Amino acid sequence: MVQISILSGKQAGNHTIVRRFPFSIGRSPGNHLQLEDSGVWDSHLVLEWVDRVNYAVRTEGEALLSINQQSQKRAVLRQGDILAVGSVKLQFWLAPPAQRGLTLREAVVWSLLVAVTATQLALIYWLGYQ
Repeated sequence: MVQISILSGKQAGNHTIVRRFPFSIGRSPGNHLQLEDSGVWDSHLVLEWVDRVNYAVRTEGEALLSINQQSQKRAVLRQGDILAVGSVKLQFWLAPPAQRGLTLREAVVWSLLVAVTATQLALIYWLGYQ
């Protein structure tokens, strides 16, 4: 998963987790991430999942995009890239992985430990009275 951090603008400090691609960013309500800051077009750019390890961004129409202070229309993104979309700065980041719950595994391990201990105590008791 990908995380988009909003560094400047009206929504500065917010984070958006991208779970589905293509992911659109722009001013209109139909976009996945709606930015109402100056210089943002109705449909400004689209994030795409290129392959298993690469993500790309492309602008829509004649919209302007700056990646790490370099003007581009299409590019493959890297971890930590700063995207300037109008007056808004966004940071592209890989989202931290969600950790699965370990409750079931812990319960199984503790059950096995209790069973082994009970078995050992039963053997000690049985062997002591033989």
